[in-house]
Amino acid sequence: MPLGLSSRLSASQIATGTIAVSVLVLALKLGAWALTGSVALFSDAMESLVNVSAAVLAWFAIRYAERPADDGHPFGHHKAEYFSAVIEGIMIILAAVLILHQAVVALVSGASANLTPVGLAVNALALMVNLGWAQVLLRAGGRLKSPAFIAGGRHLMSDVWTSAGVMVGLVLVLATGWHILDPILALLVAVNILREGLHVVSDSVDGLMDKAASPEEQEKIAAVILGSGGGALQIHDIKTRRAGKAIFVEFHMVVDGDMSVAESHDICDRLEEEIEAALPGVHVTIHVEPDNKLEEDGIEPTAL
Repeated sequence: MPLGLSSRLSASQIATGTIAVSVLVLALKLGAWALTGSVALFSDAMESLVNVSAAVLAWFAIRYAERPADDGHPFGHHKAEYFSAVIEGIMIILAAVLILHQAVVALVSGASANLTPVGLAVNALALMVNLGWAQVLLRAGGRLKSPAFIAGGRHLMSDVWTSAGVMVGLVLVLATGWHILDPILALLVAVNILREGLHVVSDSVDGLMDKAASPEEQEKIAAVILGSGGGALQIHDIKTRRAGKAIFVEFHMVVDGDMSVAESHDICDRLEEEIEAALPGVHVTIHVEPDNKLEEDGIEPTAL
């Protein structure tokens, strides 16, 4: 089911579905916490509360990022998703701090949870729902090149592993009667959430700083230039940057000084079409130069 959903749903539909799923999971986890009073289950529920807020942010960010370019934003609105991901990362970090506080209070007070199989079963159901939707987000994020979906999917997977660890630990509490394990588990959950939050913020800030396209994408661009740039003498100073799902590529193309504008323009059109075919959604800018601009380093396209 997740595999099919990730390929069929649009970005807006996935963002809307994420809100619904996150609210359902939060309700289940709050129910499990209410049934048991477990600090570890409280920490699990707090992470899901972050998921709800992040899902709402992502919904707005996805819709804004899909707006076409305008006079005020000639390169589009793609980076809106990075702002959503940064805010999500900050919220994850704040949730980790809140969980740390509750865990320390429980350790100091010596409070013990009233663990029941029903409470654990409710939390297990929330875990399974999260796991399924995390796969939808990760696959859709890769397909749509969406940093907001990828950040959300990774956060949900972190939530899944957290919930799994909490479940195992609480089963151990039931088996041994060592109630001190409950706040200790909450502390471990908080550390894991904090690590994930810092990672999400780091990746998103990297995108806001105009990070280059991936090595695989750069290899595709170079291969297209080498095979489809016939008529040009050299391509050099290739630069790329990613903004959400969009990739911007620019380079200098050296041609014979006697070549006509129309001939050089034909080469540019061919290169743009081939690069866009290899990387859908790419935006290509080519600066044409005469042969006295040849450099030592550059790609020499295969002759037609």
